[in-house]
Amino acid sequence: MKYPIIATRGVVVFPKYQTTIDVGRKTFLNALDLAKKTFGLNLIIVSQKNVMEDQITNIKQIYNVGTLVSFEIKQVFENGSKSINVVGIERVKIYDVDFNDENMIKANYEILKSISNDLNLEKALVNQISSKIDSILSNMVSLPKNVLRNLTSGISGGELSDIITHYLPLTLSKKQKILEERDVSKRLKYINEFIVEETQINEMEKTIESSVKDTLDKQQKEFLLRERMKAIKEELGDISSKDEEIDRWKEKIKNDKFPKEVKKTIEKEIRKYESIPPISAESHVIKNYIETIIKLPWKTYSKDSNDIKKAKKVLDSHHYGLKKVKERIIEHLAVKINTKSKSSPILTLVGPPGVGKTSLGKSIAEAIDRKFVKVSLGGVRDESEIRGHRRTYVGAMPGKIIQAFNKSKTSNPIILLDEIDKMSADHRGDPTSAMLEVLDPEQNKNFQDHFLELDYDLSQAMFIATANYYSQIPGPLIDRVELIFLDQYTSEEKVQIAKNYIIPKVLIENGLKEKHFKFSDSVIDYIISKYTLEAGVRNLRKCIDKIARKVVLQLVEGKILNKFNITKNKVNELLGKEKVYKEKLEGKREVGLVNGMYYSEVGGGVIPIEVTTYPSKNGEVKLTGSIQNIMKESLQIAVAYVRKNDKKFGINFNFEKNTIQVHVPAGAVPKDGPSAGIAFTTALISALTNKPVDRNVSLTGEITLRGKVLPIGGLKEKSIGSVELGVSKIFIPKENEKDLDELAKKVKKNAKIIAVSDYMEVYKNLF
Repeated sequence: MKYPIIATRGVVVFPKYQTTIDVGRKTFLNALDLAKKTFGLNLIIVSQKNVMEDQITNIKQIYNVGTLVSFEIKQVFENGSKSINVVGIERVKIYDVDFNDENMIKANYEILKSISNDLNLEKALVNQISSKIDSILSNMVSLPKNVLRNLTSGISGGELSDIITHYLPLTLSKKQKILEERDVSKRLKYINEFIVEETQINEMEKTIESSVKDTLDKQQKEFLLRERMKAIKEELGDISSKDEEIDRWKEKIKNDKFPKEVKKTIEKEIRKYESIPPISAESHVIKNYIETIIKLPWKTYSKDSNDIKKAKKVLDSHHYGLKKVKERIIEHLAVKINTKSKSSPILTLVGPPGVGKTSLGKSIAEAIDRKFVKVSLGGVRDESEIRGHRRTYVGAMPGKIIQAFNKSKTSNPIILLDEIDKMSADHRGDPTSAMLEVLDPEQNKNFQDHFLELDYDLSQAMFIATANYYSQIPGPLIDRVELIFLDQYTSEEKVQIAKNYIIPKVLIENGLKEKHFKFSDSVIDYIISKYTLEAGVRNLRKCIDKIARKVVLQLVEGKILNKFNITKNKVNELLGKEKVYKEKLEGKREVGLVNGMYYSEVGGGVIPIEVTTYPSKNGEVKLTGSIQNIMKESLQIAVAYVRKNDKKFGINFNFEKNTIQVHVPAGAVPKDGPSAGIAFTTALISALTNKPVDRNVSLTGEITLRGKVLPIGGLKEKSIGSVELGVSKIFIPKENEKDLDELAKKVKKNAKIIAVSDYMEVYKNLF
C-alpha cells in the first residue's frame, strides 16, 4: 500500500532529527488524515524544488529522495491548518508516485541505508569537523548546548553529518545533496567544504560591517561640522539652498489640499532631510520623494459639466455612429446629475484598430470638461510600472497610474488605459494583478503605490480602457469593467466619416479651400476599397492626407488655378497603383469551390476554400495555405463527418486510393479560428459529388463529428465583408440568431440569412 507524502517549502528533514512543520494545503492535510488512520502516524516528507508553487501535480516539481517520519499533531488552527512535530526515521527514495489520488500524493518507497566504505577517512573527517565546532561553527549558527555536547562526545559520522547539516545556514539544494548522499565519507567532505565556505563569508561580513561603521562615524563628524557651518552662515545672512527648499515645502503643506496622513509623512521626511548631509545619496532620495508627494493633486478636482446637450453635441461632432458608446456616456451624466455622485464607471472599449477608441476617450473628456491623460499599457510586463518602484531602488519613481494624476494636476481626470489586452507577465511580476486594484471601485479608494507608500484615492477618476481583442483581455479584469464593443465600419459609414470628419480637418490642416479638394462619394468609396484594408479609418485618413499634400504642391507650383475635382484617374495619379486586392465572386459555379468567412483585425470578409481530388497510392488529405491549428482541426472533423455519412450525401469515392487536396488561397495571410467547419464540409461534398455551389453563398460555423453546428464570433464584421463582395445568402449557426439585431442595414437589405443547427439543413438547401 502506497504511503502518503507531504511536500515542504525550503525544509529538509533528516533521520533521527526532530522539527516542527506547519501544514495548510488541502492535499497534505488529507495526507495527515490518511497517515493517522492507516499508517500509524507515519508518512514521507520530501522537499519541493520551487517554493512558490502551491499545486504539486508532477514528479518534476519535487525531489525523489526524502525522509520517512513519524509525527504527532501539535496544534490545530481555526482555518483548518495544523502544526505537527516530526521525527526522521530513514532516508527513502520514492517511486510509482500517484498525484491527485483522492486529492493527495502517494508513493512506494525504498530505504536508503548509509554506506561506510572507508572508516579511517570517515574518522579523520569527523575529528576535523569536531575541532572546528567550538571556534567556528558555534559563531556561525545558534547550536543548542545539548547538540554541542553530543557532537563533542563522539557520535557516528552519519549522525554528525545529519545534525550539522540541519543547523548550517545552507541552501535547499545543498541540504538535499547531503540527504541524497548514501556514502558517509562523501557527506562529511561536503560538510567540511560548506563550513570553510560559510566561514569565509562570515569573515567578509565582519569586514564589511567594520567598514560601514567607519563610514557612519565619518558622516556623523561631517554632520556636526556642517551644522556649525550652517550657524555661521545664518549669522552672516548666507542661507543655503537646502534651507530655502525646506522653507518652501513647509509653506506648501500649510494649505488644506493635503490629507492629514500626507502632511505627517511630509513633515517626518523633512525632519530626516534636515539631519542628512546634502552630499548623501539618501538626501537625494528623500528630496525626490517629498517633491513627488507635494506635486500630486491630493484634493484638487476639476468641475464637471452637467450640460447633457453640450455633451451630445461634442460627441456627435467628433464621431460618426458609435450609438451605444454615446448613449452610455449620456446615461452616466444623467445619473451623476440626478444623484450628485462623484464616482465614475469603468468602461472598456473593445474593437479593431482605427475605429476611434482612443479619440473617443478624448471626446468624452471634452464633453464633461475633465482633464484627459493617456496611459499606454502595450508591452507592459513589470508590475512596478503600474504600482511603482520601492523608493530605496536607484532611479525609483511612481507607477504609470500615479504619474497620470501628476500629469493631469487633478484627482478626477479621465485616464485612458490604452491596449489593456497587450499586457503580459514575466519574472518581474504580473501587471494584471496591480490593475485589478486600480479598476476595482471597492479597492481603488485606497490605492497604494510602492513609491508613495501612502493611500491615494483613484475612485474619483474615470477610467476608460481600450482593447483590440476581447479574448486577450485578462479574465480577472473583465469582471471589473463594463464592456462596450465598437464594430468595424461599413463602406457607407466610412464614406460618411470621410465627408463629415476627415476631409474638413484635412482642409484646415493643409490650408486648402473646398473648391480645390472636391470628392464624390464614389471616389471616396474607390479609395476605401482599392487603397485601404482595415476595420477603421486610420489608413483612409492617411490616403486623404497624402492627396491633400500633393494638391497643395500643385497649387504652390501654379498647376491648379481654379476648381479641382478629384476623380478616380486623379486618385491613381496621386496615390499610385491600387494597393488592395479583394476576392471577386463573379464567374460560374465551380465544383469544390465554397466561400468561408473570416474576421481579423482589419475586419471581416470571404475566404475561398478550394477542394480537388486525384489518384494516389495512399489516400490522404492535404491542406495548403497559411492555416493554423484550429482550422486544421476543423478540416479533420469535416473529413471525418463526410466519410461517416458518405451514403447520405451520395458520395461514391475511394478514400484509400485518392488524395483530397484542400487549399485556402491568400496563403501569406495567417488564418485561424473555429468557424470554418461547415464551409470545409460543403467544399468536400461539392468536390466528392461533383456538384457545384453558387458563388453568392458564404458559410460560417463550426461543426462537430455528429454534424451539429456550433456558434461563432464576429458575425457583424464577417457579414459586412461578405455582402460588400457580392454574397446574397449567408449560412450562420442557429445560436447566433441573437446577433441578427446588430447586423448592418446593408447586410439585412442585400443578403438572406439562414440559421442552421445541424449540417443536414445546409446540405438540403445547397444540394
